Amino acid sequence: MRFDLLHPSDQLAMLMERIYAYGMTTTSGGNLSIRDEDGAVWITPSGVDKGSLTRDDMIRVRPDGGVDGKHRPSVELPFHLSVYRRRPDIRAILHAHPPGIVAFSIVRRLPDIRLIPNISLICGEIAMAPYALPGSEQLGENIAVEFDRGRSTVVLENHGVVIGTGSLFDCFMAFETLESCARLQINALRLGAALHPLDDRRIDISRRKNHADLGVFVPEGHDSAERAARRDMVRLIRRSYDQRLFTSTQGTYSLRLGDGSFLITPYGKDRKYLEPEDLVRIRNGCREDGKLPSRSVPLHQAIYDRHPGIRSILVAHPPHIMAFAVTDAAFDSRTIPESYILLRSVPKLPFGSSFLQPGMTAEMISPASPMLICENDCVIVTGGSLLQAFDRLEVAEYSAHSIISSTELGSIRRISDEEVAEIDRAFF
Repeated sequence: MRFDLLHPSDQLAMLMERIYAYGMTTTSGGNLSIRDEDGAVWITPSGVDKGSLTRDDMIRVRPDGGVDGKHRPSVELPFHLSVYRRRPDIRAILHAHPPGIVAFSIVRRLPDIRLIPNISLICGEIAMAPYALPGSEQLGENIAVEFDRGRSTVVLENHGVVIGTGSLFDCFMAFETLESCARLQINALRLGAALHPLDDRRIDISRRKNHADLGVFVPEGHDSAERAARRDMVRLIRRSYDQRLFTSTQGTYSLRLGDGSFLITPYGKDRKYLEPEDLVRIRNGCREDGKLPSRSVPLHQAIYDRHPGIRSILVAHPPHIMAFAVTDAAFDSRTIPESYILLRSVPKLPFGSSFLQPGMTAEMISPASPMLICENDCVIVTGGSLLQAFDRLEVAEYSAHSIISSTELGSIRRISDEEVAEIDRAFF
């Protein structure tokens, strides 16, 4: 989807619906705006249900200050206009009150954007602006001061967050990523284990991660098996996004085809709106012509080369299981039988293993360890089918969620060695 080719009113309606649907704002909270080529500002209305906005509800504020539309513009219009006046490079602004970021705003702390590399790469340097009355000139000034300093992501004391970038979708990516970071940090802290942010050196290593040097091939055709695989992958990728196992920018699927080639998620495309034709086929070290695959192609290739029985691989960053990746806590699947049966042992590998040592990482996978945690990076899940890999990812995230929730209740009583042995005899 070419989001940038949509009319500003359609962009505003689409992303506000998405923000509301995923629990990142409330009926009355939040506002979005876009500065059009002619200098007009399109903005969401004041006092209209954010869960049911349409393109016809959007307001156009003309350069001369006149207003077109059937509603009043958001009461936060003054700070939008203030930022636009002072930062000509900014074309869109997003303001909302997601629960994770608000949790940090009400204790007046900033989320740690160094927990996994992509957070700092997507959000850039973040800042906190002092509290002021919503809709006031003072709030606009407080926000604008931080944007004057070159920041694009500003958390507001006892309020929410403001993000201003070159496009509304870029705003959304940073917003979603920062909220995911906030929830990840909260989950990690609830584990009671030491938090281990990345240092400059390791973030720089990740920043310099390159795309694999692949040749190019032109497919001669697409048989029915490949078409079905593309359909099924897209269905589960979208489902992973809806389940919050993926974000718009993070999360990779691959699926081995009958001839030994495999399909993989493309690089830089929104996971929510992927279509079958967006997936990239990798064959004999070459990529499908005209498409850019995920940078994790070498890892997927190494796993498929070493494990003929593996048909699908998922690389993801869900907010609960990743709490174990950013702390020294060990994930133990012996909580309920389903968790142990599907996940068995889950080793933790050092940061960078997935992209610096894909062969070594592939060697760590086995029937007894179908899933790996890479410190401050990702989880890698494998399966004999696409559905099995997805099931394992979902079970891992739900099990991690339960473990984190249990910290409020008491000590976990793991399934005993004798009970594990009984499960092994029955299922393996």
